[in-house]
Amino acid sequence: MALIQTSLIWVAYAVAIALLLPIAAIFVYLYQTPRDRAASVTTVCIFTMSALLATVLLLPVDVALVSSTTSSQWGRKKDWATPDKVDNIVYTLKIVHYTLYSLDAVLCLLVVPFTYFWYEEYDEASTEDRTQTIGSRFWGAFKYALIFIALCVILFVVGFFVPVARNRENKHLDLDFFKNLLAENHGERALTFALGLLITLGTIIYVLYTAAGLALLPVALIKSAPSISAPTLAANTSSQLEQNRERQRQLEGRNEGRDGGLDARDRRELESLVREERTLIRRERLANENVGENQHWLMRAWMKTEAIFRPLKLLGGFLLIIVAMVIFASMLITGIDKAKNSVCKTGCGYLLGHVNIFQPLNWVFVTSSKIFPIDYVLFLLLVLFLFSSSVVGIATVGIRFLWIKLFGIRKGHTSPQALLMATVMLTLIVLAMNYSMAMMIAPQYATFGPQTYCDRPSRHGGEQPDCSNHKSAIRRCTELADNPIAKEVCTPSVASTFINRITVNFPFFGVVLFWAQFVFLGVYLIVFITTLFRVPQLDTDQLDADLEEEEEEGLLASTGRRFGATWQDITGKPKPRKPGYGATDVGGSTGGANRVSSDGAGVGDGVEGGAGRDSNW
Repeated sequence: MALIQTSLIWVAYAVAIALLLPIAAIFVYLYQTPRDRAASVTTVCIFTMSALLATVLLLPVDVALVSSTTSSQWGRKKDWATPDKVDNIVYTLKIVHYTLYSLDAVLCLLVVPFTYFWYEEYDEASTEDRTQTIGSRFWGAFKYALIFIALCVILFVVGFFVPVARNRENKHLDLDFFKNLLAENHGERALTFALGLLITLGTIIYVLYTAAGLALLPVALIKSAPSISAPTLAANTSSQLEQNRERQRQLEGRNEGRDGGLDARDRRELESLVREERTLIRRERLANENVGENQHWLMRAWMKTEAIFRPLKLLGGFLLIIVAMVIFASMLITGIDKAKNSVCKTGCGYLLGHVNIFQPLNWVFVTSSKIFPIDYVLFLLLVLFLFSSSVVGIATVGIRFLWIKLFGIRKGHTSPQALLMATVMLTLIVLAMNYSMAMMIAPQYATFGPQTYCDRPSRHGGEQPDCSNHKSAIRRCTELADNPIAKEVCTPSVASTFINRITVNFPFFGVVLFWAQFVFLGVYLIVFITTLFRVPQLDTDQLDADLEEEEEEGLLASTGRRFGATWQDITGKPKPRKPGYGATDVGGSTGGANRVSSDGAGVGDGVEGGAGRDSNW
């Protein structure tokens, strides 16, 4: 029976991962630029997003497995749950947790940066004349990735030797639960320190982007009905373009045969019409893309699905506002509870011994966890909501350095470089989300789930007490339980133990993470109130700027070439160039010179590298 129960829990986890894999793939395909797809970038982004979602979705599996060893109805261990069996379950969960956390760190710090430089190292001209090989491209990317390798080594070396906070003057820290948090080897300490630092960095992004997205996503669904449809916009733009060209023909026809050509007034009007024509051509092209013309079948299917379910967006938006407000209230209640009732305050990162104030989301998860997989489905929906909010926040705010916008994230207009950077940001956000969900949104559920114990003296011979006739003596498991029976019956989840280990061993991380949650709530409230009073409008200026962004390189789009120029300055060796290259092709290796259409307008098809960087997907 025990084997069947644990197997079903792992099967449910596998099914959830299988469902999330196409979700990650759809996200990548919807947002990346169709003409600039690269197999390496697409594969890394999909795999990284799947890995980070698998990490955060391991929490309910963890809770379900450790809770399966107890009977919450009677507050005692099940007959099959011997100490060896429980230790085996916990050991397996530790391996999976450490593997996924380590994988996330490697992907974030090594694989994604290497893929970024690998993409940047592509040189179309050098590939055509066979002067750039896979080996030279690999070395070009690897020499810049060495910086991140050195960063990882330094991070783990510091974590290996950094002293943990052991001088405690609090009676609660004499309990076995807290002693176990401090009992770790150097390898665990290094991983704990590294992930604590990554979670802290991710919390900064989580506070700015996820909080904004949490407020924007529901309101965006309610206000998403456009004032003008995509087909209408395409038709109107086409009509305006035809009128513009007709007026140009009239001006040219009126001045045919005139000595000296156009007079000054007509010349100014014609120049204005030519500029307007270029803008209308760009707008017409984007409008056709929004209709689905020349788009991948997946994009067209997504647009049709959005149009079909548009009436349901209003209802969904109101529902998500309610969910967001419940999340807000739950985090606020837990924050107040921790600030007031933490057993050691700043000394252990505001660790909460037990929940003292009723918290709605925590109650929902603890109650539903009695029947697996109800809690798992609810947890999956909550993760997808927060993940989608993070994506909306990144898409709205953009990838910025201080006030400087480096990249924009938009459907069908996201460059590979921007997609890779967004993937790193989402990785850090999910690590921070893991802390927030375990410590703020549902702390009791994330630590012990529905586990209970019988708060009565043990029987003779060390047998568990019987509460069949004393149901009032059944208590929820907490870290501060005084009865020795609680230690034998209650098993904390591996995820909560790992996060608590970070805050106890390195209180600085715990303090920063705790108070950052209040900043998160403040950002959410400000953005939500602001969004309620904003009226959505058709942003034609943004439509006009879309193609201009495609014609220009982003602020970091030429990073690889700038690094390459620096490397050439150091070595004193120029990069081999194709004979005659550069005499007529101003765009260099990017292939980015603006092409002129047959009607004289700059279409700007030049994109960096195009499909040749990798096998095009």
